[in-house]
Amino acid sequence: MAIFIVKTLPTIMAKTSLTIREKTIFDGIFTKYFLKFLFTLWFKIAGWKLCKNAPEGAGVAIAAPHTSNWDFFYALGAAIQQDVKIYFSIKDSICRVPVLGTWLMYLGAIPIDRSEQGVGQVQQIKDFIDSQKLKRVFFLFTPEGTRGPVSKWKTGFYHVAQGCNLPIFLAKVDYLSKESGVFHTFTLTENKADDIKAIQASYKTIRGKFPLHQYPPYAGSMPKLSEAEAKIIKTMYACKGVATRMEIIAKTKLDELSTTMLDFLIEKGMLEKVPSTGNNSEPSYQLTFAGKGCFLHLSPSI
Repeated sequence: MAIFIVKTLPTIMAKTSLTIREKTIFDGIFTKYFLKFLFTLWFKIAGWKLCKNAPEGAGVAIAAPHTSNWDFFYALGAAIQQDVKIYFSIKDSICRVPVLGTWLMYLGAIPIDRSEQGVGQVQQIKDFIDSQKLKRVFFLFTPEGTRGPVSKWKTGFYHVAQGCNLPIFLAKVDYLSKESGVFHTFTLTENKADDIKAIQASYKTIRGKFPLHQYPPYAGSMPKLSEAEAKIIKTMYACKGVATRMEIIAKTKLDELSTTMLDFLIEKGMLEKVPSTGNNSEPSYQLTFAGKGCFLHLSPSI
């Protein structure tokens, strides 16, 4: 009797690593023409508008506040109309589910394998960026993490931006102004805590569909500012510190800057007075975090 010795494969085979898909739904003719037409028509009928210009290049985009499933459609509509390609993170195991996983990858899913053998999120994005010439590619995060009430943000987006040396694109879906898209490109500093506080302050004036559920809490729309007041805030942000009234005048090149105007900005919560020290009897001023958040709406980038 012949005996056959058969070599079998190991019972447990190594998983094939999943990587970011280069071609997604955002590259297809269906999206570029048909969906773009539909979203343009929908925004026009519903009275929604786009933020002025989508930033070029790759960046980590955060979308807030997130209180409704409708947020996704307004954000998607803005992205498609401005020729933005979106990627989002999801568990590696979900991307391996037949049919569903393939569809999610086609939509722009980034498969995250948190096992020891898995390639980390930061490394995946870095490898992807290095392999291509990217135009308007957003790696999307929702720092609230859920549509329900939360008491803090998940700051993984900051870690990814820092690890990949990417800017943070601040995106919004504002149900009061009916505006969707990126309103500022934020360049990270060496102070994570202050960066997060300034970014969060900018979202306090953006109204979600259900404002009682959003974090940080909705504080009302941004106060109306005169051209001179906006110029002061921009100048103070550029100073990266404190400045006296005379220094503000010199930097803004305003013909006149009264203490009344500065006091008015203090009342609005944009500025705060710093007590004079040493021989200097003139008080100094600095931006509050609310003022820094206001600046992010006044300028498309730092």
